[in-house]
Amino acid sequence: MATKKQNFADSISQLEEIVMKLEKGEVPLEAAIELYQDGMKLSQYCHEQLEHAEKQLVTIMDDHGEEHPFTDMEKE
Repeated sequence: MATKKQNFADSISQLEEIVMKLEKGEVPLEAAIELYQDGMKLSQYCHEQLEHAEKQLVTIMDDHGEEHPFTDMEKE
């Protein structure tokens, strides 16, 4: 499960492990439910981290210290 000290890459790795275990179908029902819940928490954590990173990249400063929306930089 995701914790505040955990990073994005570790969370993705754990999520991939959970998916593989569930896809094999060899996990007892109770364990599968717990894995699914843990996977959903990890997925939410990763989604929040990606949203945070996207917000940081929306505005980029040019060489003169002026801020420009990230979409303007793509056109160049």
